[in-house]
Amino acid sequence: MAKPIVALVGRPNVGKSTLFNRITGERKAIVEDRPGVTRDRIYADAFWRDREFILVDTGGIEFEVEDEIARQVKKQARLALEEADVVVFLTDGREGLTPLDREVANLLRRTRKPVILAVNKIENFQKDDIYDFYQLGLGDPIPISAAHGLNTGDLLDAVVANLPPETGEEYDEEVIKIAVAGRPNVGKSSLVNAILGEERVIVSDIPGTTRDAVDTLFTRDGQSYVIIDTAGIRRRSKIEEPTERFSVIRALRAIERADVVLLVLDAQEGVTEQDKRIAGYAHEKGRAIVIVVNKWDLVEKDDKTMLRYTERIREELSFMQYAPVIYVSALTGQRVPRILELVKYVAEQHVMRIATSTLNELIREAVALNPPPAEGGRRLKILYAAQTGVRPPTFVIFVNDPELVHFSYARYLENRIRSSFGFEGTPINLIFRQRRS
Repeated sequence: MAKPIVALVGRPNVGKSTLFNRITGERKAIVEDRPGVTRDRIYADAFWRDREFILVDTGGIEFEVEDEIARQVKKQARLALEEADVVVFLTDGREGLTPLDREVANLLRRTRKPVILAVNKIENFQKDDIYDFYQLGLGDPIPISAAHGLNTGDLLDAVVANLPPETGEEYDEEVIKIAVAGRPNVGKSSLVNAILGEERVIVSDIPGTTRDAVDTLFTRDGQSYVIIDTAGIRRRSKIEEPTERFSVIRALRAIERADVVLLVLDAQEGVTEQDKRIAGYAHEKGRAIVIVVNKWDLVEKDDKTMLRYTERIREELSFMQYAPVIYVSALTGQRVPRILELVKYVAEQHVMRIATSTLNELIREAVALNPPPAEGGRRLKILYAAQTGVRPPTFVIFVNDPELVHFSYARYLENRIRSSFGFEGTPINLIFRQRRS
């Protein structure tokens, strides 16, 4: 199932990014003591009391400011509210209750989502007064100090208590789940319709885990597929402009539930920063990936155009060299039938297993051809390897000291595994462990 989403919202400079970093244990969000630093949503996995969720850090909501950046931030925050399962409304205990807090509270009440009110920058729980915040009508305020980690456990307890109940996966193991992900206006809707076709066989429309969306289950050449949470199968009456323009959160939900991600790029625009964010999330989650370059019919070409374009994609998405690239036109149908062929192929690569004896023979050969370099007078010794998982393929390699494994040598071993066994379209996890005596 997809992980629930928890959104941090509030006016500017109340400490959302600091709280985000505190909860996730990372420093992904930029923290600076002035308003408006966080202009885009930042997201990361979080874990508390056996529950996992996606934490989203939004920009500060401002109602009076009319510049373009403020408008975009407000739209993105509204989308975070629309997609979130739980909202944490962060306020500033030092400044006290402000008129802008009241406006944000009014906005939150209209969402009908569980809202947890947190009062940040409280260092002395006996002396600091938080009672004014009861006026917001959002329940008991929880005093915290994000900077010092005070009372954040109580806040997370409240978050977990309001998360939706966990449910099992609703599809059989044999069904290949496809997420069509990409920026707005790259042609995802048209591509979904082109893949399904007018003569599609829809077994059923099953409500997905996101609101106002359905999964489309269909069969092609004996293989069952499901396309998850895409704009192409959402009723037009349900489409709202901010939802279509800012789609990262919806992409996260679809990627969480997918086996294979179709990363759709616009042939006329190339790879953008938002494309990289979506691609990076799919890569980190270990999903199989096919890069689909849409609107190829609109590009002026010569005999080297496709080669040059592929080189640029490989340069921009350097962490995803393994992903096949296909050039299509959803409008004309060019190469669209090949997409499902690639999806099935990379899904098979995603679950492929290598016999332990065959794997160790390859590792011994790789070490003989290129012995590990010595570091500080000590040399890495590779003792044994075994595949421990799939989706993505995961290999544990036992060594004398994991600290001696340089990233370049790990990459060399990964390349040797790929050149021998394929694993096209899927990331590979190499885990180096010290063998116990």
